[in-house]
Amino acid sequence: MHRSAKRLASLLACAAVPVMLVAGCSSDDDSGKKDSGGASKSASPSKSGSSSPSVTPAKLKKLPNPCQAVTKDTIKKLVPKTKNEAGEQGKSSDAMTRGFCSWTSSDAQGVDGTQYRWLDVGLQRYDSDPTLGTGEKRATDFYKKQIDTAKATQDAKNTKTGAVDGNGDESSWITYDLKKDGSDFKNQTVVARTANVVVTVNYNGAGMAGADAPDPSDLLKAAETAAKEAVAAVGKANQ
Repeated sequence: MHRSAKRLASLLACAAVPVMLVAGCSSDDDSGKKDSGGASKSASPSKSGSSSPSVTPAKLKKLPNPCQAVTKDTIKKLVPKTKNEAGEQGKSSDAMTRGFCSWTSSDAQGVDGTQYRWLDVGLQRYDSDPTLGTGEKRATDFYKKQIDTAKATQDAKNTKTGAVDGNGDESSWITYDLKKDGSDFKNQTVVARTANVVVTVNYNGAGMAGADAPDPSDLLKAAETAAKEAVAAVGKANQ
């Protein structure tokens, strides 16, 4: 009788504590059990810690040479009579993460003035990071930022935007006019994302010394061509 009363008291004490603590209560009958060797039984140690978070690996691992991301024929069309057909490559601490290349051209046409052109190709690749997200997500964020930056160009006028079909996973164009050093520049920016890589092409032109301003629609078509070639070059570099 005394043993039954003692067990009942123990069970009632456990019933009075919160549910999460009930597992720590036991009856007197269970507390002193011995195994066959005479040692007291104890619970096996629980596994501590949690596995580190993981993210999907980035799809694209390499970038092409930015100065070779656009074909020579396209360079000749976009920046005729450029002094450096090979392009001027920007400095980068990690060529597999980012790259830049630019070309300039001043096509003097006698009494008709001079046609100025400038082309820039930028490549940005993102790896997956457990704390920052997948490479694709990070590239998508940068893609949007590039568009917003172009749209917010200081002193820009007649800014317009639109989508580019058939270029990577997503692509957009931004056009605007900009007055500089007495000349009216027609600026075109095309931003494209393919997986975890973002391609940004800036192309502008101006008529100087009495030359007519270039047709913005022609410049935009040329910029879209350069951007599509750069996206294709990224794909080829990862084959």
